[in-house]
Amino acid sequence: MRHGRKVPKLNRPPDQRRALLRGLTTQLLKHGRIKTTRARASAVRKYIDKMITLAKDGSLHKRRQALGFIYEKQIVHALFAEVQDRYGERNGGYTRIIRTLPRRGDNAPMAYIELV
Repeated sequence: MRHGRKVPKLNRPPDQRRALLRGLTTQLLKHGRIKTTRARASAVRKYIDKMITLAKDGSLHKRRQALGFIYEKQIVHALFAEVQDRYGERNGGYTRIIRTLPRRGDNAPMAYIELV
């Protein structure tokens, strides 16, 4: 039984799951909007909100934590530079998930996830 287990498994072992979520987080911060499956979109939302919250604090320790998670250094620097202007008064809810048509090959439910 899975009582109290909140981690979405995404049909992957833990190392691949972490790499997938890091890659999706990096791409979403880079492009602002990505198309992925609904399960992946709702799983990556938690990490995006955490990265934006780290950037709102803006300390050196938080910047190093973000650099340890996000793959590209330039994205972290851009995030820390623009986050106060964009999300300064917002207390969470930095992403939006928009459902789209299922994927053609395997009928998987798809969605866009974008930054608000």
